[in-house]
Amino acid sequence: MPDLHTFDPVADAQAHRLIARTDALSVHHDALHDGLRVRWRRFGDGPPLVLLHGGHGSWMHWLRNIEALSAAHTLWLPDMPGFNDSDTPPRPAPGQEALGPSLDAMVATLDSLIGAQTEIDLGGFSFGGLVAAKFALRRGGIRRLALMGSGGHGTMRRMTVDMINWRAAKDREEERAALLHNLGALMLHEPSAIDALAFAIHDVSCHGTRFRSKEVSMAGGLQAALDALGGPQLLVWGEHDVTADSRPLVVQLTAGHPQREGAVVDGAGHWVQYERAAEVNALLLRFFA
Repeated sequence: MPDLHTFDPVADAQAHRLIARTDALSVHHDALHDGLRVRWRRFGDGPPLVLLHGGHGSWMHWLRNIEALSAAHTLWLPDMPGFNDSDTPPRPAPGQEALGPSLDAMVATLDSLIGAQTEIDLGGFSFGGLVAAKFALRRGGIRRLALMGSGGHGTMRRMTVDMINWRAAKDREEERAALLHNLGALMLHEPSAIDALAFAIHDVSCHGTRFRSKEVSMAGGLQAALDALGGPQLLVWGEHDVTADSRPLVVQLTAGHPQREGAVVDGAGHWVQYERAAEVNALLLRFFA
C-alpha cells in the first residue's frame, strides 16, 4: 500500500487531470425536486443505463467503467443526494424510511430528464446496490439490474482491519494516511490497486459525503427487494470483498432464481469495478446487451 513517504504530487496532479478530463466528456444536468437539486452526469449515446455509486462515494466510483459502457449506452450517473455535487436531503418524515427523500428526488429528477415511461437498465455499487434495488421498486420500468458488492445483504462481513476516522485527523498528513489506510482496509485488495487515481477519487468523494449510509446498508433489505423486483439480475462480488463472504452469498442469492446470475471476480476486493475494470466492463456489456 502506498504511504506518505511515497506520495507523488506529480501522480496526484495527473489523477485529478484525468478526473477533470472525464468529467468534461459529460453533460451536467442539475434537476430539482421539491427544491432539492440532484446533479446527473450524462455520457455517451444509446439505451439509458443508470449507475449509482457507493457510500462515501460519487459518480467517480464508476470512473474506470465510463469509457467502455458509454460506447454502447447513454450513462446517467448521479451524485446521490447528500453526496459530492448534489444537495443534502431533508430528514425523513416520521415513519418514512431513511432513503425516502433521496429516492423520491432521484426518481423524480431522472424522470424529468428522460421521461417517466422510459425503460432503463440499472446498476449499483455497495450502498448504491441497495439503493438501486429500492429505486427499481419505487420507479419501475427496469429492464435489467446489475449490482457490484451490494450492501444490504444482511449476511456475514469479513472485516479484519478497523477503519480510521479520517475526520479526526489533526492535519492533512494524518488525514491522508487515514484515507489510504481505509482504501486498503475496505475498498481494494491488491496493494498495487491503491494508486493515485483511486486515492484522488476516494479523497474527493469522502470530503463530499454528508449522508450516513452505513446504518442503511447494515439494516438489510436487499434480498426482499430483489425478490419483489424479479426480472434479470446480475450480482457481482470480488473474491476478497470484506463486506461479504462472496462465494457462499452468491450461491445463496441465486439459488432457485433462474433469472438471477452471480459472479465472483477473482483477485478483487470490494470496489470490484475499479480493481478489475476490464473484467467487470465485459460482464456488464454482455449482461446489458
